Amino acid sequence: MTNQKYIALIDCDSFFVSCERKLNPELKGIPVSVVSGERGCIISRSREAKILGVPMGIPLFQAVEKYPECIYISANHYAYTKISKSVMSILKDFSPNVEVYSIDEAFADFTGLTKLYGKNYYGLAYELQQKILSETDIPVSIGVSRTKTLAKLASDKAKSTRCRISLVGRAAVNELLKHTDIQEVWGIGRKIGSKLKGYGISTAFDYVMRDDEWIKSKFGKNGLAVKAELNGIITSAIDSSYELPKSISDTKSFLEFSSDLNFLKNELSIHIHDTCARLRRINCKCSTIGILLKTKDFRTYYEKISLKNPTNFEFEISREAFPVLERIYSKDILYRSIGIVLEDFNNCGEEQLILFDDNLKREQNEKLGKSLDRLEEKFGRNIVRTGFVNKNVPFKQGFLTKPKDV
Repeated sequence: MTNQKYIALIDCDSFFVSCERKLNPELKGIPVSVVSGERGCIISRSREAKILGVPMGIPLFQAVEKYPECIYISANHYAYTKISKSVMSILKDFSPNVEVYSIDEAFADFTGLTKLYGKNYYGLAYELQQKILSETDIPVSIGVSRTKTLAKLASDKAKSTRCRISLVGRAAVNELLKHTDIQEVWGIGRKIGSKLKGYGISTAFDYVMRDDEWIKSKFGKNGLAVKAELNGIITSAIDSSYELPKSISDTKSFLEFSSDLNFLKNELSIHIHDTCARLRRINCKCSTIGILLKTKDFRTYYEKISLKNPTNFEFEISREAFPVLERIYSKDILYRSIGIVLEDFNNCGEEQLILFDDNLKREQNEKLGKSLDRLEEKFGRNIVRTGFVNKNVPFKQGFLTKPKDV
């Protein structure tokens, strides 16, 4: 059964940068890096930026000083999420069994698709790659092999090829494993990889050559599962079921440090709207909210409260969140960021009406929330803003931070 399986890992290339280039084609062909925030770190780099030597994770102020020729853009996660959904929708139309692994990666079952499309596995990968590029303008690398772990290694290998497609069949597995550092194996990582190297295991091939009993004694059942996957035996099947996230959060550093309470409320209001919109997209309400404040010197203040009634509506959450903000706020402290965390989700379809609650008002709030979502879907993000809006917040000259939407 396992020999008949062919799994593809589709990985969007430098995804955040690719999204920015989709939104602004003038960025194509030049060094671009995406930053986690105005005072954040590099989280995505174009090929040109990598050639310049821009390292991942370097703080923005250091990057600007060392690599002034690179363009730095503040991350727009709202736009990236929408583009990701477009990519994943194409995958789900192409294959009946898709597991979305992250915002820029997904596994797709290619088993049986050769007959359906009349193409070999390379042809399938190429058609899917071109379809995604033509419909979303997002380049992807695709690795195809017999297990998820091997498909991920094949995808990593594909990034160094001209076509950005790599097929690893049974005959090619050992050669791939011999050239794969043990720390690069999915499920191993740096910490366990360093421990393995202490045992003389430097490559994935060294690992699969070790006796099962030895691996089990050192790393348990998970260690054996990794070995099986590297040998082409599926231990982790593609799971297309959807699980609700445990939490939804939104936070961002300010352009300038601030101790102005109304400014903080304005910023918090924006984060509340973004998280509520995400809640409505998964048809859920939350029962717990947390407010986070981070000071200039990186001290963090956080308070969490339970809501009387689950909600996904901005005004209801703001009514509970602002008093929390006022409790943990001090006018004598400069703050660098604010955020909100939503937890304890309930599916809207499973919600029970409360006998003595104002259910009519709740229905009106739900309709208003959905209306906000439709307006943003049609006209762009933040076309409607709620509460404490400061329209005069400056954008740093020469630094692309204004929201751009799909």
